[in-house]
Amino acid sequence: MSVGCELSVSRNTFATRGTFTISRGSRTEACVLTVRLVSGDAVGVGECVPYARYGETLDSVTEQILSFQEALRDGMDRQALQSAMAPGAGRNALDCALWDLESKRTDTPVWQLAGLAAPEPVITAYTLSLDTPDNMCAAAEKHAFRPLLKIKLGGEGDLARLEAVRRGAPDATLIVDANEGWSADDYDALAPVMLSLGVTLVEQPLPADNDELLKGRTRPLPVCADEACHDQHSLEKLSGKYDVVNIKLDKTGGLTEALALREAATAAGFGVMVGCMVGSSLAMAPALLVAQGVEFVDLDGPLLLAQDRETPMHFEGSLIHPAPRMLWG
Repeated sequence: MSVGCELSVSRNTFATRGTFTISRGSRTEACVLTVRLVSGDAVGVGECVPYARYGETLDSVTEQILSFQEALRDGMDRQALQSAMAPGAGRNALDCALWDLESKRTDTPVWQLAGLAAPEPVITAYTLSLDTPDNMCAAAEKHAFRPLLKIKLGGEGDLARLEAVRRGAPDATLIVDANEGWSADDYDALAPVMLSLGVTLVEQPLPADNDELLKGRTRPLPVCADEACHDQHSLEKLSGKYDVVNIKLDKTGGLTEALALREAATAAGFGVMVGCMVGSSLAMAPALLVAQGVEFVDLDGPLLLAQDRETPMHFEGSLIHPAPRMLWG
């Protein structure tokens, strides 16, 4: 039986550790929305990061979320939410808050509610933001102890940046993220060199709306769909272009669809990465359930922040542990 709840939305700002830069711009803070659902003594929470790349702003997503106030008060559940709200940041925060609310009301962990095995710690990638080769080499040296580094690239000078990172972290496995900043010719020219430097994957080298050039192309370096992959409906158009899909809850619209996308992507023969926007531990907590057993995990958001939630997730180097129940789930 559905139980009504009261909804509130707040904004939180977390400073980053220095400037975080990708091909589309730089930031010094992460601005997130926190959804709070209250039903009796039970409180469920969820976080989202509105993303301008998808036409989202803090204001627009707040308005979208608040438009469901009456429906939630009348007992809207997760299943009804999937069809009532489009995938995106707003639905993510609501969906995850509904999972957490049910967990708190029933005193049952979310993994158990979802029919999953108990989550275990996983190794996450650590992201080095786009910078000069010298600065990226210095950053790589600082984080050379990490087993998996993700390198933000996206244009002229990328090879020099990557070679600098390899000098700084000679033993780390590398993932490259171009954030739609390359052409097909760039991929063809860089892929063999990157393989020789120990790169195992490149994320979204071409713009998502111009990725037909990947179809049927020889891809010696596996290509991961990020901006091109949102939910299960994305998969059909990705076939033949990509080898791996990056599942982010702010794109899928929450944990419910993320779990379904993981199952569908695996059945369709895609490898799976579970990624994140730059957000707090509250955003990573549900994503960690999706990240169990996948090929690549990129849930380093809290490691990129100078501050986090009051009850954060626990990291041992690059090993991220399941969330404490006080935080979520």
